[in-house]
Amino acid sequence: MTQDELKTLVGQAALQYVVPGEIVGVGTGSTVNKFIEALATLKGRIPGAVSSSDASTARLKALGIPVFDANDVGELAVYIDGADEIDSQGYMIKGGGAALTREKIVAAQSRRFVCIADESKRVQVLGRFPLPVEVIPMATAHITRQFAAMGGTARVRLKDGVPLVTDNGQHILDVTGLSLKDPLAFESSVNQWPGVVTVGVFAHQKAAICLLGTADGVQTLSY
Repeated sequence: MTQDELKTLVGQAALQYVVPGEIVGVGTGSTVNKFIEALATLKGRIPGAVSSSDASTARLKALGIPVFDANDVGELAVYIDGADEIDSQGYMIKGGGAALTREKIVAAQSRRFVCIADESKRVQVLGRFPLPVEVIPMATAHITRQFAAMGGTARVRLKDGVPLVTDNGQHILDVTGLSLKDPLAFESSVNQWPGVVTVGVFAHQKAAICLLGTADGVQTLSY
């Protein structure tokens, strides 16, 4: 089974966690795109969605699913999003699609985080995938030095040869060389650094459930 087919499977499996009559939180990325396609089959049963990125908003609207501003709704029943890595505790690295800040906001607004991923994303220790960190541009050099002091190498993410600009108007540092054995403490610490908007460790907003696409079908993991 191809990776694309696995993404389709978990995207469809996530529909069972959508609560009829309630607004659903929707993440960003290639796996979430499969969920959005599946969600279109339920659009008459939900008021709409809160989206974590401009890209997902455009995709939802194109399929006729209303999108609400996060400020205009209360608590969400569920947030469904992918991950770049997920460990045995449900802690994740996210931000490969540069939407980590809005993803973390919508996750915090939701009662339950359902992660959808293929089995290649499951790891024992977070850190193999370059850690995305959204930063205010003037702090880039200082934050790069702070990661270097921890043994990490931070590089500004580029798009078409220039620094990528997020939906929030900021830049992304991708950090390699880290092994995150205590994701909760690491997230709490880095989030305090001046100039850091959001670090792509999702430990305080971890997954409650992971729908993992495997060669044997969808495996449901609870944390």
